[in-house]
Amino acid sequence: MADADLEQIRKARLEQLKTQGGGGGSASGGSSGQEQQAQKQQQEAEARKSVLNQILEPDAADRLGRIRLVKEQRATDVENRLIMLAQTGQLRQKVTETQLKDLLNAMVDNQEQEKIVVTRRKGWDDDEDDDELFGL
Repeated sequence: MADADLEQIRKARLEQLKTQGGGGGSASGGSSGQEQQAQKQQQEAEARKSVLNQILEPDAADRLGRIRLVKEQRATDVENRLIMLAQTGQLRQKVTETQLKDLLNAMVDNQEQEKIVVTRRKGWDDDEDDDELFGL
C-alpha cells in the first residue's frame, strides 16, 4: 500500500514538473497567458492537496488547516517539508497528529535559534559630551 502511495506522489510530481516545464503551444495574447498561469497554479494546488491527502491522517490534516487559519506561512512551510519528506521516501506511513506536532515544535525551535543578537560597541563616543550634560 505504501508503494501505491509513493507511485501516486511520483505521478503528481511528474505532472507538476511537466506543467512547470512549459506545456508547448502558443499564447495569442495577454489574457491567454494569464489563463494559462491561473490554470497552472490551480493544477499545482490540486497536486499539492492530493499529495497531502495521501500522506496525512485526517486529524493531522485538520490541525494543519487550523494552523493555516492562524499562520498561513507556517502551514505552507510545514506542507513543503512534508512533501519533501514524501518525495525523498523518508515517510513510511501516514503522518499522525502527534508527528505533526513534533514537526511543528522542531520547526519553531529552529526559528528560535535563528534570532539575531545585537551587540553595541563601547568606547567609541567622547566623554566630552557627558561633561556638557552634567555641567562640568
